Amino acid sequence: MPGIELITGQVLSFTASPFHDGVGAAVHDSHGAVAVQDGRILAVGSAGDLAAQYPDATRTDCGKGLILPGFVDAHAHYPQTAIIASWGKRLIDWLNTYTFPEEMRFNDPAYAADIAGRYLDLLLAHGTTSVASYCTIHPASVIAFFEAAAARGMAVGAGKTCMDRNAPDGLRDTAQSAYDDSKALLERWHGQNRARYIITPRFSPTSTPDQLAALGALWAEHPGCLMQTHLSEQHDEIEWVHDLFPDARDYLDTYETFGLLGPNGMYGHAIHLTDRERARLTEVDAALIHCPTSNTFIGSGLFDMDGLTASGLRVGLATDTGGGSSFSMLRTMASAYEVAHLRGRSLHPAELLWLATAGSAEAMQMQDEVGTLTPGSAADLVVLDLASTPAIAQASARAEDIWQAVFPTIMMGDDRAVQAVWVAGRKLR
Repeated sequence: MPGIELITGQVLSFTASPFHDGVGAAVHDSHGAVAVQDGRILAVGSAGDLAAQYPDATRTDCGKGLILPGFVDAHAHYPQTAIIASWGKRLIDWLNTYTFPEEMRFNDPAYAADIAGRYLDLLLAHGTTSVASYCTIHPASVIAFFEAAAARGMAVGAGKTCMDRNAPDGLRDTAQSAYDDSKALLERWHGQNRARYIITPRFSPTSTPDQLAALGALWAEHPGCLMQTHLSEQHDEIEWVHDLFPDARDYLDTYETFGLLGPNGMYGHAIHLTDRERARLTEVDAALIHCPTSNTFIGSGLFDMDGLTASGLRVGLATDTGGGSSFSMLRTMASAYEVAHLRGRSLHPAELLWLATAGSAEAMQMQDEVGTLTPGSAADLVVLDLASTPAIAQASARAEDIWQAVFPTIMMGDDRAVQAVWVAGRKLR
């Protein structure tokens, strides 16, 4: 049997969602420990109790570091790594000016492999251990991503991004090739290592009805897979969808009509929803993915966190790199706080940390594997230094409780705040 490692420090875990059960759903132990064996969490408790229970365990002392589940990023575009923080465009112009020219390069397997490795290393440096990513239309981009994740032991989801219209030459497939390529990649990768295949139509404007129907058919054949796409990000995008699908009741209907609405669906952005769309998303138990740095960077709008969580919808949090302006889930939490404030609500630090861990894991239907410190789940951990810079240290030193101590790191932290990272029980930094 593999040996046991006892990781000690402050420990913060959740018994339920603080959005529904309040801050009491968070459990903080200032002298806690996580016992890890064979890549999984064996036990969580006080450092003294677990040391007595496992006297032969090796010890890793994180001091005052805050031990959390590794961050989970529920919506990203790894092929946009090199163009992150490109200046000054709205969504459609941004795609045409920056995204599509860059994505054409992923027909080259060597380039795809270089960016995939770079991207995942950037995530790990920021404490993110799992991600759901769009790839490009090229199967090589999917293979490169899953191979890079396997080399690092990471639990990830990804899929070939399908587009057969309103995209340049070199970035269009067909309804048939989208189905065939996606099916082949799904059968090769889904459930291998820690990979999950995600059926991925980019969004309705770049897929014909035939392609959407083909991907809906593939999802019906593999309902256990996730499906990811974009929904109601900007007003001009919604108008474009209306022009392309004049018979649709709304944006969501362009997916629902073709079998692309369900509980394993993840719908990115979802800012400007109609009442019918909200009701249908709630009825089918779909997941929405909040991308606050992207929504502010590209000028999309303000996500209704309170209204959507109150209706019972699962909500994940995401960087949306490279439309988002940071690889950091700390920065993303800070942006979520700011967006909510503009809608009249001050999100509690417990809610922000929940969104970046268990909330995103639930959106990805991976709550039994990642985003939690529950015994039996994967030992994917991040340890935060709550005094990583002089500005953060002087703020946290005045803290009267864990929330006052962690909030400066949420608002001002970056990769310097990431003290350590474990993936599947292996310490990577």
